[in-house]
Amino acid sequence: MDKVAPSVKIMLILMCAALFNTGELNLTVTILALTLDEIDGVKAILPKIDPAWYDQLIVVDGGSKDGTIEWCRDHGYEVFIQRRKGIRYAYFDVWDKVTGDVVLTLSPDGNCDPAWIPKILDKMREGYDLVIGSRYLGDARSDDDDIITGFGNWLFTRTVNILHGGSYTDAMVIYRAFKRGLIHDLDLDKEESYRLPESIFFTCISWEPLMSVRAVKAGKRIGEVPAGEPERIGGKRKLQIIRWGAAFQFQFWRELWYWRPPKRPADGPR
Repeated sequence: MDKVAPSVKIMLILMCAALFNTGELNLTVTILALTLDEIDGVKAILPKIDPAWYDQLIVVDGGSKDGTIEWCRDHGYEVFIQRRKGIRYAYFDVWDKVTGDVVLTLSPDGNCDPAWIPKILDKMREGYDLVIGSRYLGDARSDDDDIITGFGNWLFTRTVNILHGGSYTDAMVIYRAFKRGLIHDLDLDKEESYRLPESIFFTCISWEPLMSVRAVKAGKRIGEVPAGEPERIGGKRKLQIIRWGAAFQFQFWRELWYWRPPKRPADGPR
């Protein structure tokens, strides 16, 4: 190597670096935009999502009656209408159609500023398993919180951090990107992960809070960016504050003993 010309050395170093980073740099991206009667939001938000940022974008709709589905289809967006009611089933029903190595989820109701998509994806390309578009990191803030939701988000995130050793500023938000395989790794695609709290509190919950908990428990690499939260554009909140809050707290405490990450072959007996 000492006899190799400096220019050749530089070229070899650059080639090695390129080979090392190829897997991360060439990650394909699927964006899932979850809607239910969000006609004002999709008109304002979806055109701001640059097609260069993704390989696949699916509008996952819960049965809108306000023209959301028709507007999205008329403007060239792929629309998938979920078969079962509830935000979790929006993910479950569409999952077989997802092709990206990385999945970014958002609600196109104004709360998720699409300008942060490149920064979230850039962080994923650094090798993270999960990147949160935090509403509270650093100078970021929510312009959509009221006293109840602001306190609830603080309490839930604090609970996750204390019980499970996390360092989140926002464990609850939908605005996040993650490796597609994370869903299988954390058993988030299994009904038993949700059945008991849902049956106790008569509701259907989403998977973001449990994803945050189990990502920490599994030792996944987790990052955040200060995306903030603008005000909602039209439509109505779909929150079930009491039922969802109770079900999430139940999950957080049950996870102290309920689930353990599967052992990888290297973790087994030697």
